[in-house]
Parts: sequence; C-alpha cells; structure tokens
Amino acid sequence: PRNINNIYFDTLGMNHYYDNLEGAPERLKVRIRWYGELMGNINQSTLEYKIKKGLLGKKKSYSLNPFVMDTSFDKLQIEKALHVDKVPMYVRDEVLSLKPSLLNSYKRKYFLSADKKFRITIDYKLSYYEINYGSSHFINKSFDYQTTVLELKYDAAHEPEAKMVSDKFPFSITKSSKYLQGLERIVL
Repeated sequence: PRNINNIYFDTLGMNHYYDNLEGAPERLKVRIRWYGELMGNINQSTLEYKIKKGLLGKKKSYSLNPFVMDTSFDKLQIEKALHVDKVPMYVRDEVLSLKPSLLNSYKRKYFLSADKKFRITIDYKLSYYEINYGSSHFINKSFDYQTTVLELKYDAAHEPEAKMVSDKFPFSITKSSKYLQGLERIVL
C-alpha cells in the first residue's frame, strides 16, 4: 500500500468537471500526482493528462521538477515544476492557463492476476482539500473513510475477458470519479 496525492487542474468555467459529470464522450483530467506524504518537499511528481475517448482511456505523463506543497502554495511553484525539457512548451502553457481545483489524497493497494493481464487497485481513506493559488490554507477539507473504490484495469485487447472477471465480483459495477466526488464535497 502507498499514499497517492493529486492536484487537479480545471478551466475557469470548470469544463473538465462538467464534461466528466455529463459523461461527454471525449473528456480530460489534468493532474499532478506524487506518492508519499501529502505536504512538504515533493521531489518526484508527474504531470498526467487522463484522456478519455468513448470507453477507452489513456494517459500522457511528464516527470516534473521538485516543488513544495504547503500553505505558501502558489503558481510560481507550479511554473518551476513544469520547467523541464521533457514537458513541451504548449503543455506548460496549457497547464498554466488552468487553475488548481482540488487536492486529494488516499491510500491504495495493488493486486495483479496470475496471468498479469488484469490489475485491481483498492483506494481507501480518501481526503479532499480545497486548493487555490496564494490562499491555500487547507481549512476547507473533507475526509471520507467510509468509501472504498475498487478498480479493474486492463489493456483494451482483454475487454472480452474483463467482463468475465468483473462478473465474479460480489457487487455491481458503477462509475466513480474521485475528482467529481471531491469537488462536490468541498468546492461546489
């Protein structure tokens, strides 16, 4: 098990949130992810673009420079984190045009099938924090220790087998987004 932390970014009009809420066929989530402690010096983090087209999803990932996550969080820290040769200039500009919309943290356990075709992740002890440039004191927060999210992950080529795997679960499959849940608990 390990701790996962994310800063999500959205447009001023919260387009990413509404696209996800409405189930738009093409949607995007932009986040910075790191593992370990939520606060302090973040030495290894990744900018991730989660791109959904229909039922298929993919990620584009870029390693970032270190930054500090504390009550002095500001846009300059994100600019410095993004100033890496591997992050294309158009990606930097796009991320900097967005605003931080949610900070979340949770614990995750990982499981792998014997044939290595399927992964299951179990997320629990979810926490959500309102985050803004220049005024993040993390006072507006919500802890959800009742919810557990189980996710089945696999390559698209294994879709037919995935149905057989998911049919073995003793509960119904539902759609879940920690981003949507967090915004609805904290911000909206």
